Amino acid sequence: MRPDMPADHTTEAERLLRTAARYPEDHEPLLLQAAAHLELAGARDRATGLYDTLLAASPDRPHLVKALKAANLWEYGHEAEAHAIIDGLRTAAPVDPAPWEIVAETLESHDELEAAHDSFTTALNLLLTPGEDVPYPTHALLIGRHRVRRMLGLDHDDWDGLADRVNPASVTLDELHDPKRLWSLGSDNPAELQAEITRLRAELGSYRTALSRPFPVAVLHWPEPELRELLTAYPSLTAEYPSHEAHLTQLETSLRELAATGTPNLGIVTGTVPSYEAFAASEATTPSDPNLLPQYATTLAARGRATPWPPSRNATCWCGSPKAYRDCHGTASS
Repeated sequence: MRPDMPADHTTEAERLLRTAARYPEDHEPLLLQAAAHLELAGARDRATGLYDTLLAASPDRPHLVKALKAANLWEYGHEAEAHAIIDGLRTAAPVDPAPWEIVAETLESHDELEAAHDSFTTALNLLLTPGEDVPYPTHALLIGRHRVRRMLGLDHDDWDGLADRVNPASVTLDELHDPKRLWSLGSDNPAELQAEITRLRAELGSYRTALSRPFPVAVLHWPEPELRELLTAYPSLTAEYPSHEAHLTQLETSLRELAATGTPNLGIVTGTVPSYEAFAASEATTPSDPNLLPQYATTLAARGRATPWPPSRNATCWCGSPKAYRDCHGTASS
């Protein structure tokens, strides 16, 4: 049986739903994955039901859930409801790139190119500051905007130049996004067909790279109350965490060092003492063992608990403070 057949997606969705019931603290990422498989299986009504369940439970990323719900609704005939959700999201202006990407690509897939272009552009103006590093989660926004602008016949601008620089494929974006490629697929000229196959392979290769990335290289973050409880229960871990402030500084430093070495797909996972103790019990070891900490972080990341790092400059800082990242741990001196 081919892995993309609906029966396989249904089976995987059911497995994820069982896992979510077993690990309720991880239900949000697991239900999102299950909903995606249900969509691929054609069970879009069940997928929408999962999105509604998540929204009723006050999800960590409500804008993302709403964007996914809108995209799914539109695919099975509820265009007006999908449009209403999308309009609400664009008004809310989230500082998370994922909902913007889904909204813009949904509009694009339904030939609303001007609205898609506006969504891509609004997101980039909100999330990026010219001249600063481009966080990985915003790469898709840049590339998607470039694609739509090519279909609209618009000239290159500064954002398009930035998209060219973050493009991971060996083929240029102008080639990948050339509207004439659609005509090439119907050509009787072997040279044209071979050139198109080469471009498609390059594009597919970049997509496969994105989809096959392992879970993030994740660094463990303890909120202050959790760290206080952890050190009270297991004082031997004080050597790892001399203070909460030092912990936050070290976390940001570690991530910047990893980024400087070219490590991709970095993330942050947030620990809790009950979860950590349960993990230690599952590993038949003591929570006071410092060697358990990175294993715990990896396990949380594998279960979908990682938040991508770095956040956009205008997003709330990962540490939990109300400040924007650029004014908190995103400052040059952090």
